[in-house]
Amino acid sequence: MKLFYSAAALAVALALAAPVAASAATAKNVVLVHGAFAGPSSWDKVAVILRKKGFTVSEVAIPMTSLEADVAATREVLESQKGPTVLVGHSWGGVVIGEAGDNPKVKALVYIAAFAPDKGESVQTLSSNGPPTEGQKEVHPDAKGFLSIDPAAFPRVFVGDVPAAEGAALAKAQMPISATAFGTPASIAAWHSKPTYYAISGNDMMIPPQAETLFAQRMKATTVTIPSSHASPVSHPAEVAALIEQAAK
Repeated sequence: MKLFYSAAALAVALALAAPVAASAATAKNVVLVHGAFAGPSSWDKVAVILRKKGFTVSEVAIPMTSLEADVAATREVLESQKGPTVLVGHSWGGVVIGEAGDNPKVKALVYIAAFAPDKGESVQTLSSNGPPTEGQKEVHPDAKGFLSIDPAAFPRVFVGDVPAAEGAALAKAQMPISATAFGTPASIAAWHSKPTYYAISGNDMMIPPQAETLFAQRMKATTVTIPSSHASPVSHPAEVAALIEQAAK
């Protein structure tokens, strides 16, 4: 399956993002949304760091059956938060937080090696030109139309900067995503109205780092680059947690 990006198409939209005003309130709540081919446990290392710093952390278990279902699961967790909240999405989770992030409790959005569509865009519309990455070549559908990464390739293309045993365990625990989710256009782009932060994974083999840079630029996000695989919450949790903490303040 092709999931590749046109730098030219994204560059046209860079000037369209409206400036946003930062909120004065400090957020003590963090809601974490995982990406495709992963699960809530992919956030565990980041969550431990944030909890030690006094944050209340919730890890959403999105079903990945559809964008609508994933947004509904995230909205449910947001409704339970008491006070300002930082909403964080990794990979596919970026699409989800762009939809759910219009909740008034959300103080800031944090994208971690994530898709960041504008209203009317889908993963597929952002994937119309250019060659697939090494990781995208290893994504395959099953008989029910759910996508997963070849388990043999997963440790290398998804999280190549952790010990091999840890990568193999993550491969066994990967969660497939419905192929139709990638074709669903965003109806909301909350990054137009919320302060936004982005962590680019410099060694990403799933989403091209150049595409991540363009996402961050058109959102006018506060941006850091981590020398990480796609799964930076697993391999570089301290850097990811530091950006979330910055967004909370």
